[in-house]
Amino acid sequence: MIGVCTALEQARFGVWDGIDTVLLDRQYVDAVQRAGGIVIMLPPDAELTSDPDGLLDMLDGLILAGGRDVDPAAYGAEPHPHTDPPRGERDAFEIALARRAMERDLPLLGICRGMQVMNVARGGTLVQDLPEHLGHENHRRSLGTFEGNDHPVRLGEASLAATAAGETEHPTLSHHHQGVGRIGDGFEVSGWSDDDDVPEAIEDPRLRFALGVQWHPEADPGSNVIAALVAAARRRKG
Repeated sequence: MIGVCTALEQARFGVWDGIDTVLLDRQYVDAVQRAGGIVIMLPPDAELTSDPDGLLDMLDGLILAGGRDVDPAAYGAEPHPHTDPPRGERDAFEIALARRAMERDLPLLGICRGMQVMNVARGGTLVQDLPEHLGHENHRRSLGTFEGNDHPVRLGEASLAATAAGETEHPTLSHHHQGVGRIGDGFEVSGWSDDDDVPEAIEDPRLRFALGVQWHPEADPGSNVIAALVAAARRRKG
């Protein structure tokens, strides 16, 4: 049973437009199901935010999916002009789930925004606009597509990131304009962009599976990263 956190966004259904919805890109579902997992979609829930244990008791693994930027207030910063308008209830819910999942050693994978949520949950910060910080757009050259947004990353020898990816030189599909700043407590950086050394993976080596990746393995049918999370959940369940 793999919980996958959902986005809160406005959407259109037939003649209905501007409907507030909970959304999840089907690629996450397909990737978990290919690996033999069952997806439980997790919309923000205020009661579970204050006490997530009842939900986590039901899960064998957790995925924090991509989406809009984390509210800078969550890490004590003022918003950059290019930072997305926040959805605070999603941020609070996912930060609480991430923090408690790691305390319980529940297999956890953070993807893009999800890696950033993991870092903030452990007291880390974010770089709010990489193009301004780096002087280039290589991490999100084209909006709304993964085409042309690929780049290689280096993964640390014997790291969880390398084990999950199956290699230390890994091609990735990228779509982000933010990244991790100060690294959260207990995390090690285990992946770096070949272009500019931006951190591309973080992990906690003390836990069975706590990995954040800045790229999108769900969009790559050849990626083993989500399957590695499902395998870790299966081992934990016994």
